[in-house]
Amino acid sequence: MKFLLDANMPRSALAALRNFGHVVDHVREIGLGDATDDRIAASALAFEAVLVSRDLDFADVRRFPPEVTQGILVLRLPDDTHSDEVSAVLSQFLGSALLVRLPGHLVILEGDRVRFRPALTP
Repeated sequence: MKFLLDANMPRSALAALRNFGHVVDHVREIGLGDATDDRIAASALAFEAVLVSRDLDFADVRRFPPEVTQGILVLRLPDDTHSDEVSAVLSQFLGSALLVRLPGHLVILEGDRVRFRPALTP
């Protein structure tokens, strides 16, 4: 899968994604470090990449409808969460069977909790 990391994601997340064999870019590495949320979302759509962010604005399904995307992954963690903890939460999801269900969904990771919108059907 392809991923695009938002500016608020630590660079250690790049390594976590690459360790699972994914193609990943960080917005800072492709000249989008100061881009608006709309521009970042449009870039993820154009690149056919899953958008990964800690910005809760991307959890607004009216503004960023996940159905037309490869997926939006929002990590909802405390502000003081260290980069290694962010990478660990991300890695846990990447290693799960839920990863293949990501396209067309908003996924909110909250440490030990995973929520899908729209909800997964059995």
